[in-house]
Amino acid sequence: MASRKTLHPNRDSEDKYSILLPTYNERENLPLIVWLLVKYFGESGYNYEVIIIDDGSPDGTLEVAEQLQKIYGEDKILLRPRAKKLGLGTAYIHGIKHATGNFVIIMDADLSHHPKFIPEFIEKQKEGDYDLVSGTRYKGNGGVYGWDLRRKLISRGANFLTQVLLRPGASDLTGSFRLYKKEVLESLVERCVSKGYVFQMEMIVRARQLNYTIGEVPISFVDRVYGESKLGGNEIVSFVKGLITLFATT
Repeated sequence: MASRKTLHPNRDSEDKYSILLPTYNERENLPLIVWLLVKYFGESGYNYEVIIIDDGSPDGTLEVAEQLQKIYGEDKILLRPRAKKLGLGTAYIHGIKHATGNFVIIMDADLSHHPKFIPEFIEKQKEGDYDLVSGTRYKGNGGVYGWDLRRKLISRGANFLTQVLLRPGASDLTGSFRLYKKEVLESLVERCVSKGYVFQMEMIVRARQLNYTIGEVPISFVDRVYGESKLGGNEIVSFVKGLITLFATT
């Protein structure tokens, strides 16, 4: 049975995985996502740390994170908050500075990305010694659940445009569930100039430019359980502008 292999793979004791969780108003989702991370890493036996980067959430997310740190320990839950909302890209830069793992996993804290896929990411990375492994909604048995038709059309349309214009060598550019070798992530972040949702797309495009190897794992993306989606009209306009910029400069 495949799950047996996932739960007990061959492990390199020197490997450590730092999970970066940027948060903004995620007090309802954070306890469950952290519990799931602890569960799946505990079962797989991999060494890990969870770095929570809260951007001054007014809903008390940081206070919840502090309670989780008391439950699971300061060695597993690291809190690296910032005073205000400063953007996704800078959140990753901030988190990388504090990461002690040689691999870094980025994912959403809103339960859209299920930690059960992480052992598959790790297995895939080891299989081909990939520089990065990206979760894909558009390949194999990957998919999206909980979105209305408008949101699905926007996502599919955005992905189609990026494939046609940028030819990135990956099937899902706008996803944000990925595993990187730490030094690769540091190199890419230094070169990326985009913000918001375009940041994830630029990361893959820059990886292709630098001839980094990319592995893919099909994932199920589920719309957030609690809270409001952060995708709005401004984000869509920013995405189009960012796509045009990347097309013109890469």
